[in-house]
Order: sequence, then C-alpha cells, then structure tokens
Amino acid sequence: MRPLRVCLAASEFAPFAKSGGLADVSSGLAAHLHRAGHDVRPFLPLYGRIHDARLDLHPVEFATDVPVKLGSWDFSFSLYSASVEPSGVSVYFVDCPHFYGRPGIYTSDPDEHLRFVFFSRAVLESCQRMGWSPHVLHVNDWQTALVPLFLKSVYSWDDLFRRSKTVLTIHNIGYQGGFSAEAVEDLHLGDRAPLLHQEDFAGGVVNCLKTGILYADALTTVSETYAREIQTPEYGAGLDALLRERRRSLFGIVNGVDYAEWSPETDPLIPHPYSANDLAGKERNKKALLEAMGLPYRKGAPALGVVSRLTSQKGFDLLFDSLPELLGAADVRFVALGDGEPKYVEFFREVQRRYPRRAAFYHGYNNRLAHMIEAGADLFLMPSRYEPCGLNQMYSLRYGTPPVVRRTGGLADTVETFDPATGRGTGFVFDHFTPDGLRWALRHGLRTYGDPGAWRRLQKNAMAMNFSWENQGARYVDLYRRLAGVP
Repeated sequence: MRPLRVCLAASEFAPFAKSGGLADVSSGLAAHLHRAGHDVRPFLPLYGRIHDARLDLHPVEFATDVPVKLGSWDFSFSLYSASVEPSGVSVYFVDCPHFYGRPGIYTSDPDEHLRFVFFSRAVLESCQRMGWSPHVLHVNDWQTALVPLFLKSVYSWDDLFRRSKTVLTIHNIGYQGGFSAEAVEDLHLGDRAPLLHQEDFAGGVVNCLKTGILYADALTTVSETYAREIQTPEYGAGLDALLRERRRSLFGIVNGVDYAEWSPETDPLIPHPYSANDLAGKERNKKALLEAMGLPYRKGAPALGVVSRLTSQKGFDLLFDSLPELLGAADVRFVALGDGEPKYVEFFREVQRRYPRRAAFYHGYNNRLAHMIEAGADLFLMPSRYEPCGLNQMYSLRYGTPPVVRRTGGLADTVETFDPATGRGTGFVFDHFTPDGLRWALRHGLRTYGDPGAWRRLQKNAMAMNFSWENQGARYVDLYRRLAGVP
C-alpha cells in the first residue's frame, strides 16, 4: 500500500507542550504513522517554555520571516524542526514570539483567538513553502479547527491542496474557541465571510469548533461512546444538532497508549517490574508506594489510587461522603495525586488529616509517583461525570490495577464489569452518577479483592487488553485512506 502524507496540527505535543491527553495522543499517533512508513509532519507553536528548554532546534531555511496577514495586522513566523526521540519523528515549530513567547501554552489574553488563527495559517503557509501536498490535514480541537475553512477560502486557489482532505478530532467538546464577531476581519476571509455559521455570526459570535465541524471532511472523537454522547443535548454542549446532521462523517476511535512508557515489565519508574505471568512484584510495589507516602503497609489491606486533574468533570463530588465512610469502616489505604479546583484539593487534604494512617495526598504532579500509583494500587478510581476517552484507566489495565469507573465516554468503551460467575471482565463499572452508584462499584471491587482466585483472573484479564497505537493508529490510517482515496 502507498505511504500517506499526513499533516498533523495540534496545540500540544508531548514531550514539548502538554496540559492534558491531547499531547500524548498527537505524539503517539505521529510516532505510529512514522513507524508505519508514512510521511507525517506534526506542527506545534514554539511556546516560550520550549525555547527555555534549550531544545536542539534547526531552522528551516526556506521558511524564515514568512509574512501572514490577519485583517489589518501584519505578522511573520519562522519555522524550526527538531527530532523526537526515540521515535525519530521530526516536529515543525512555528516561531512567532509575539504570540507564543508567553509563560503558558494557553492564556486568557484578548488575542487568544489570534494566536491560533495565526498558527493555523502558518501550518498551511509552511506546506506551501515545502511544496508538500498532504493527503490529509489532521487538526485537533478548536485551536486548529479553522484549517478546513481556510482551505475552502483563503487557500482555495492553490492546486497544492486540491486533493487534500481534512480530519478534525474533537478531544473535548466543552472547549469551543468562541470569540466576538467584531474580530472576524482577523480571519482575512474577505468575501468568503458568509461561509461562517450565519446564525452565530448574526448573534455576534464566531465559534471555531463549530466552524471546523461544518467544513472538515471527516470528524473523529476519542471513543465510540463519546461520539454517540455528543450527539445528545446532555453532552453536546450546544453542538449536538450539527453533529447529528454530520453523523455519517463522525467516527469514534479510542486513543492509543504508548506501552513503551506504560508497561510494568519495563517501567524504569517503578521499583519492582512484574508481568501477568508473575505478579509478585505488584505487591512489593504496593509496599514501596505506601512507605513512600508515609502509610503503613499490611498484607491483605487493599489500596485505592487516584491520578487526575481535580475538576468537576472527574466526578470527585461522589467521594465527598463515600470515601470518608470507607476509610472509617474498613482497613484500606488511599493515595491521590493531582491538582485543580480548590474545593477538591481541600477535600483530599482534609481526608489525609482525618485518616493520617490510611490516606495520603500529593498536591501537584509527579511522574514517578503517577507510575508508582498505577503499579502499587489495587483499584484505580475514575468516577467521571463525563470522559471523552481517558488514558489512566488504560494504564491501570496494563498494570493489573482494575479501574472503578462510571459508564461514560471512553471509560464505557475500555472497561467491562467483572463477573465472578463467568470470570469475564476487566474492572468495575457503575451506571448512575450518584454516591450510591460509586458505593456499589467499590463494594463489588473490594469483595472481589477478597477472593484471591477471582482477583488473579481479573488482573490477567485486564493486563491482556491491548490499546496500543499499533491497534488504534491503524483505524486512523484506514480512515485516511478511505477519505483520500489512497489504496
């Protein structure tokens, strides 16, 4: 089969710029495409923090001081490249200090829309200067969702893109990139401005994600269940009607996992490697985790783990009553790692204060500790209100740490409730977003933990699941080929 040419534009790309799962997904997919022999060229803004990291950047000589006009504004960018190890993927960085020389990836500055309008235009300008015609331009979330519109307007004259198709992936529909219609001149659409969603435009708004949904050739989101959910008023964030109109072009593809980084057999960040055939190291990892967090270890006392952003989406409201009840009534251990909204930070701090020999909380992020929790916990808690895909439940499966999850989005697609009668299942799934729903799943999990034979069967089921990029990336390649007509 012929290799594909894939332009991948994203506002995050691991390890250079990361605030969430988008970074891991974009880098994981790019690495898979590269290994499979495709010509993949990822693009990323050259944020100030990347400059500060003293990355080995190489200037792209034919893309220096490239002018881009946005309405009445004149800007320019230069292009740099750097290789990602160990994958060998070359990433292209759009350098414009005016937009990206700021402390964070995202800002609340009034020109936030311009930062990513400019980036979208710079990606297309770079392809032109490369003389490179992508079969597919794969864009992600609102930050690059205007690329399909630009191809049909500002760049419609260029035969370089005549056969190029666009794929827009929605990682989280709650973030849509809306800005005032008064700034529409910044898009530099000229007489093509009527291509914008006219009802929104008349209401004084331009919605980047909605525009991408209108004009992308194909839409994907990060799980099959989430693809169905966002077509409903409950989960569609106001875009459900448009997504139902485009349902034949909407596909759910669960994110892949990089098992080179997340695998207990080879993980350098855990003290005791183990496998599905020899699980002895897992108990030793639990002991090491609890000792590192200042908690007493007792063989037979189960440990529950959390690694998460602490936000309403993640469902931790369900723990407000159920977790103290559990810690007060049973000899269990609880270890949480995360940062986010103050009310959740304070809740976990209070739990640690009330149960100092049973609960520990690390406020912030620590990559080594995240790996140790995956390896050392017995159950992993993800009671999400909604979850487009989720990655931690897939890491947990690999580490033989059965997840306790709510049946939503990617959690529903990746975790199956364990049935002790049949021996099938990989975790514990509850349906209703209520404290009683979570209590049911926790009771089921702890009861199963108390049956060593059933527990060993459950762990082996979980560790046998395969969400590698080799599996999941192949689904993107199939979509690209169908869309671009490349055999």
